Amino acid sequence: MIPIRDVNPRNNTPIINNSLIGINIVVFLVEMSQGPDLNQFIYTYGLVPARYSVPQIGDYFSIGQQVVSFISFMFLHGGFLHLLGNMWSLYIFGDNVEDYLGPFRYLAFYLACGIGSGVSHLVINFHSNVPTIGASGAIAGVMGAYLVLHPRSKILTLIPILFIPWFVEIPAYFFLGIWFLFQFLNAAGSSAGGAGIAWWAHIGGFLFGIVLLKLFSAVPATGYRERVRPLTEKKRTDRLQLINPSGSTEDINLYGTLRISAFEAAAGTRKMVNIPWGFHKRLFRVTVPPNVQAGTQLRLRGLGRRAADGQAGDLLLTIAVV
Repeated sequence: MIPIRDVNPRNNTPIINNSLIGINIVVFLVEMSQGPDLNQFIYTYGLVPARYSVPQIGDYFSIGQQVVSFISFMFLHGGFLHLLGNMWSLYIFGDNVEDYLGPFRYLAFYLACGIGSGVSHLVINFHSNVPTIGASGAIAGVMGAYLVLHPRSKILTLIPILFIPWFVEIPAYFFLGIWFLFQFLNAAGSSAGGAGIAWWAHIGGFLFGIVLLKLFSAVPATGYRERVRPLTEKKRTDRLQLINPSGSTEDINLYGTLRISAFEAAAGTRKMVNIPWGFHKRLFRVTVPPNVQAGTQLRLRGLGRRAADGQAGDLLLTIAVV
């Protein structure tokens, strides 16, 4: 299962979430530029439990380096695919959590989840001399918060069947529940102190995210979000939309709704829609003309039901301006 996006709408551009993604990419480029000093770089700025449990190792590092590594480790990655997987998950789940908390509380929440995940890993692997790096623990906290905020939101998921892309909407509680179970089973089967994926950091981050959401929700908002709302307010809806058509059995036509923003209604837009009906091709490009009004119907010919005489109905998409 490959998550594509969630279908839960947001009201603002996630400036902190996007900035975190950008910072992770920049730090990764710096990391890759280290050349032969890469291992030393990772050992210095990664989280190494033995640095805190073995005095002979800890003596090689300053107090500042020992403190900074609890934050710097979550911006380092072990390779391009490691970075890509983490940033994609942050992109999918982080925007709605930031939309709820606001930018400053979200930034503090993200860092706190990352630190909490690092502490979890340190406690479980107290004498490990293997550096732990990656944003997975902090992102796991974001996923835990998302589960609390939007348990019944749908996650648009790609399930490749042979060479056919199959898109399905999976409830967030099911998707994230399977994810957490997978982390737990792998953590239970891994040896403490060994190399590999820091499963306990993922579990700790996820649980910290659930608890910290309650605490951060009680922290008063700074009011900054309201001041920047004109700049961050979302102007476009998601380019890929999943449409579940409906209609009466007596009507060969099918009906669905295409969501666009007021900006897109005025300027026009193009959307990719996935229509899981029968054995038709699943992905279609839909062009919305400029100055379209709410309630306007776009006709996709031949995508409705097929009558007994072979006549094919149409799919009528009603424009909803959100």
